[in-house]
Amino acid sequence: QVQLQESGPGLVKPSETLSLTCTVSGFSIGDKYYHWAWIRQAPGKEREVVARIRSGGVTYYTDSVEGRFTISRDNVKNTMYLQMSNLKPEDTAVYYCAAKLASRIGYNYWGQGTQVTVSS
Repeated sequence: QVQLQESGPGLVKPSETLSLTCTVSGFSIGDKYYHWAWIRQAPGKEREVVARIRSGGVTYYTDSVEGRFTISRDNVKNTMYLQMSNLKPEDTAVYYCAAKLASRIGYNYWGQGTQVTVSS
């Protein structure tokens, strides 16, 4: 059974740093057919892919987090990370880790989500 588990929820102040971890079980995060992503959903807004990493390590970031967020993974630990720096109130959202087949549009596997709140 594939399971994705996020950790690292937090309440932080603007400009602070927070890291999220996605621990994967029942599946190899290094599988070459899958892409991995951090997706967030703020209240009243649609889900947004904020960062994505391909099997070869190529990364993508949405414009609003470019230069502030870093996605990475450890194939040995079967874990994915999101390092978030210079956080802004508009980064407040529930953050999900997710995975999909490279050939698909939609994501196959999701974590339960973790709340990140940026507030002074």
